[in-house]
Amino acid sequence: MKKLFLAGMAGFFVISCSKKETSEPQSTESKDVATSVVSNSSGQTMIETSDCLSCHSIDERMIGPSYKEIAEKYSEKDIELLASKIIEGGSGVWGSVPMQPHPQFSKEDAKKMVEYILKQKK
Repeated sequence: MKKLFLAGMAGFFVISCSKKETSEPQSTESKDVATSVVSNSSGQTMIETSDCLSCHSIDERMIGPSYKEIAEKYSEKDIELLASKIIEGGSGVWGSVPMQPHPQFSKEDAKKMVEYILKQKK
């Protein structure tokens, strides 16, 4: 009986020590990974997963200009300017409807988006 009790206790100890606690506080590592994923995404992916496509498309003017129109008007020397417009918003260049600011994007990410847009040149 004593051996059975000790065997049961040993089994309980092994199971309880190997069980991962689920009540541990979440580390900030998951936030850092999410930020890293956004920063490592392509410009196309960032555009597709944001609200950009609700106002722009690749080849048709919608609320805002198409990416092909933007690519025809601007060049690689304008990447910094256009990245700032993505982050800060803008108005007047393509009509009276202003573009909302997108401060959630870093300058680096906005530049990747602009580089993708400029590749749409006809």
